[in-house]
Amino acid sequence: MTNEPFVIVGGGIGGLAAALALAQQGIASHVLEAGSDFREIGAGIQLGPNVFKMFEKLGVTEAVNDVAVFPENLVMRDALSGELVTRVPLNKTFRNRYGYPYGVIHRADIHGVLLDACRQSGRVELSAGRKVIGYEDHGDHVIVLCEQGPTVRGQAVIGADGLWSKVRAQLVGDGKPRVSGHIAYRGVLATPDVPQHLQSNDVILWAGPKSHLVQYPLHRGEQYNLVAVFHSRRYEEGWDSYGDPQELREHFRDQQPNVLEFLGMVNEWKMWVLCDREPISRWTEGRAVLLGDAAHPMLQYLAQGACMATEDAVVLAREVAARPNDLPAAFVAYQRQRYLRTTRVQLTARVYGDIYHAADATRDLRNAMLSGRTEEQAINGMAWLYDGIAV
Repeated sequence: MTNEPFVIVGGGIGGLAAALALAQQGIASHVLEAGSDFREIGAGIQLGPNVFKMFEKLGVTEAVNDVAVFPENLVMRDALSGELVTRVPLNKTFRNRYGYPYGVIHRADIHGVLLDACRQSGRVELSAGRKVIGYEDHGDHVIVLCEQGPTVRGQAVIGADGLWSKVRAQLVGDGKPRVSGHIAYRGVLATPDVPQHLQSNDVILWAGPKSHLVQYPLHRGEQYNLVAVFHSRRYEEGWDSYGDPQELREHFRDQQPNVLEFLGMVNEWKMWVLCDREPISRWTEGRAVLLGDAAHPMLQYLAQGACMATEDAVVLAREVAARPNDLPAAFVAYQRQRYLRTTRVQLTARVYGDIYHAADATRDLRNAMLSGRTEEQAINGMAWLYDGIAV
């Protein structure tokens, strides 16, 4: 291995996790962020116990715990009838079963934790305002091409540049993302502005026909996160467009008073079109490799996008450290360990979207099946995912 850094394209959660994981192995990296600074767009995300195992490995558990919220339950309610469909207690039994908790956090908070850790590592160079347009693989090094500014040389390039990845476009060339036909609106409220009868230290999903609303507290409980999802063929690229409150009211008009009251409290919604891609088994070629959404973009219905990217980062760094003089082999070993697990998450997330948005007889079947679970069955239902990976 040369002394040149790994060039990481993308300064989001996955890119920073990769830089931190490499730094812990004594490996330098240079993170290129297209935006004018290093920050996260969005609101809340959920953190399964599988990613808390990765936080422990990365040495950021205490910092994450300081800004996360640890809900008491995961709850699904029928948005039409209000009935409890299922509840997963996130109690001592859950923690003992998986070894780690379940949390919720603001994207900016988890991003800030990783950014601070990278800066403190002494092995991560951070460059904002560097929009990558491609790369050249020269066999023993890579040259990363930027729209503005000089090229960047490194011993390998890691594409952590998300759903619209330029690195993936060159490596895989599979065109535009797959549009799901679902749109998400997100809003954040100050907790004091939320009426007491609507507040709860739970993650609550109100499941309606072709729609759902998720609510939970954020940022030490100081904020409330709302995500409303509904079926629509509308399409806009990006994550930061403004939503139409009237469109939202139309899709949720027959639902429970709690749902409608929440929707009426948000004055400004940001929206994005939910997209993913078909799973692929090849994430690498030569000295280029994909990570996170660039490798396996997934719908948000399992709340695992950031979790899978962080798992990727830990495995990739481990394989690089094990094969420092043969990076193409290290990348293939990483790919082999990751692609089936992430494929399962990608495909299962699509199925969960159908379950959440069920109508008529399918809705009745969902409610009957899930309401019949015992607490033990509810806790163990996601063992394939929450047991995580070996570290």
